[in-house]
Amino acid sequence: MSLSIGLIVDGYVKLNNRSALENLLAHRRELLQQLNRVTGIDARPAIAQASQDITVIERALATLTQE
Repeated sequence: MSLSIGLIVDGYVKLNNRSALENLLAHRRELLQQLNRVTGIDARPAIAQASQDITVIERALATLTQE
């Protein structure tokens, strides 16, 4: 996980901002779809990072559900 996404997600969790997390998750999922369609360059590192970001955001949403 990148430090920046971790800080952003932690901030949204502290603010109990489910909407912002859901928007961030939708954005990362769209980014992942776009990266999977890229040709001509090796997008694997970016795909891996987007996948990790999605996992972090989904875990954060799960913690909000439990509260």
